[in-house]
Amino acid sequence: MPNQKTPSDVSKMIKDHEVKLVDFKFTDLPGAWQHFTTTLTEYNEDIFTEGLGFDGSSIRGWKAINASDMLVIPDPATAWIDIFNAEPTLSLICTIVEPITREPYSRDPRGLAEKAEAYLQSTGIADTAFFGPEAEFFIFDDVRFSTSGNSSFHLVESVEGHWNSAREEGPNLGYKIRPKEGYFPVAPADTLQDIRNEMCLELEKAGIPIERQHHEVATAGQAEIDIRFAPLKTMGDHLQYYKYIVRNVARKHNKTVTFMPKPLFGDNGSGMHTHMSLWKDDKPLFAGNGYAGLSDMALFFIGGILKHAPALTCITNPTTNSYKRLVPGFEAPVNLAYSARNRSAAIRIPTYSANPKSKRIEFRTPDAAANPYVAFAALLLAGLDGIQNRIDPGDPLDKNLYELPPEELAEVPSVPDSLGGAIAALENDHAFLLRGDVFNADFINNWIEMKQKEYDSLRLRPHPYEFQMYYDV
Repeated sequence: MPNQKTPSDVSKMIKDHEVKLVDFKFTDLPGAWQHFTTTLTEYNEDIFTEGLGFDGSSIRGWKAINASDMLVIPDPATAWIDIFNAEPTLSLICTIVEPITREPYSRDPRGLAEKAEAYLQSTGIADTAFFGPEAEFFIFDDVRFSTSGNSSFHLVESVEGHWNSAREEGPNLGYKIRPKEGYFPVAPADTLQDIRNEMCLELEKAGIPIERQHHEVATAGQAEIDIRFAPLKTMGDHLQYYKYIVRNVARKHNKTVTFMPKPLFGDNGSGMHTHMSLWKDDKPLFAGNGYAGLSDMALFFIGGILKHAPALTCITNPTTNSYKRLVPGFEAPVNLAYSARNRSAAIRIPTYSANPKSKRIEFRTPDAAANPYVAFAALLLAGLDGIQNRIDPGDPLDKNLYELPPEELAEVPSVPDSLGGAIAALENDHAFLLRGDVFNADFINNWIEMKQKEYDSLRLRPHPYEFQMYYDV
């Protein structure tokens, strides 16, 4: 998706690829793509400025029925031939605006990302915020689940799963991945190399540069495909294409992908370690002479992230399932400290290269259930608050946080242990998100209300494991 595409370039793509249909995609509040499709009778280059109307009342977290008319404004830079349609189809990502005022819709995630980038530039601190997320996911062979008033059930299945070592498979060849031993095995233990390769190649056809792909730590098909860093809104677009392409390539092979943070008990969950850096006039701003080669600006940015991390988790780890991964003493970094190379800290400073252009920070707490536009905007605003208020991140912690004595660990703050705790943190700490009118009070209140409903929905339901623990009390 090269950014230099113009409406005339899109028209040429339609002609060159003999496109018959145009698909308009946009992102709802939780982060899922929605879409509608037109034939070419509806297409002309005016749509890139005039937009197309639709009803926003049925989109999760959006409009009331009495104010439901909306406009999608497609971005020509995002034009892509969607290979998952039987007929030649051009795909466009859209931003949402109000039809009367033509103002960006305040609950549109992509529009929010645009406002975050504009605010960054208005501060004069930097002109570009680069993001590089590492989104992990599972590729399963089968998934079943059901819940009702008197029952609850789920089952996920993978031929790689260690629990299948005794299953009759006619024949069972024995190459199962033991718990926490899925990092970098070759075939035949890794059964998904060809599928991940296909995902990578399709992502690159969509204009999303790939760095590497590999099996991840967990058994049962955990995977990671790393994509090249990009500016905030562009990376939001890339992650939406990423999820769409990864899921549909898997479906083509009769498999299913989930970005749930913790679909398996007793093995690693799926995170989205997020690399961040600020640049101005094509020069990196995070390289300096401080700790781990960081500038004062980078250290203050870290200070902002650490200060606001409890509130940020309501956005970067936005599901009840997220907090089954964020558990002290296990693999996810819940301790709010920073360190060079140390993967047990919430913020790591990668040290692979001495090149100033590679200097960045990595926030390891987020997961890929997050809405990328909203999460990246919130992280940027937290970091900017750190810079603007010169927030000291404290001393780095270079010890293994998983092995600290209890008295030392008690002095290290941590993220909330539930979505309920994250909601409370966001309620008490969101002024930093209101800077530059990127977020507004309506967005925050609506987000909290939406998350509280999710939290209550799970909190009200009996859990199957509770029967095992408590049925005979």
